[in-house]
Amino acid sequence: MSLFAQDNGKNTSVKGNDSTNDFPRRWVGKWKGTMHWYQGLVEREPVLMELHILPLDSADHYTWRMIYGSQQSDVRPYILKPFNKEKGHWLIDERNSIVLDHFLVGDRFSSSFTVQGNTLINNTWLSGDSLSVEFYNMQEKPIAISGGGDSTIPKVKSYGIRTYQRAVLYRY
Repeated sequence: MSLFAQDNGKNTSVKGNDSTNDFPRRWVGKWKGTMHWYQGLVEREPVLMELHILPLDSADHYTWRMIYGSQQSDVRPYILKPFNKEKGHWLIDERNSIVLDHFLVGDRFSSSFTVQGNTLINNTWLSGDSLSVEFYNMQEKPIAISGGGDSTIPKVKSYGIRTYQRAVLYRY
């Protein structure tokens, strides 16, 4: 039994849920909470976090403004825009030539990207009256490679997880 199911490319009926069918409309608002940050077993000082998801003048374009710190010392004024809404493929435009692909997968809005030797995986999801945000940071190069002894056993690369961040945000 494989750890990961394979997509055979055939169309299957998709049963969406309200959270994904109404994305990002149901997520619109100003959200605020505390980001908890862990490096290994050590919890770093929590940071206030806000996420503003608000409609812009352009069709289906929204702000995706991330704000960190009590004095709003770190403001990231991104733009959320569709790439292929039918497939749940969206873009977050950092407005500096960096554009990150994001995907609706189940009830999660997820992305993965690598920058300066770090691979980041993030997930955001709506749950009741809260919006949860999490980030994993792992090193780009594997720390170990196992398996691959013969053609029936694949090589498996393991990666070191450096940090984990999580926030539960509430509309205000």
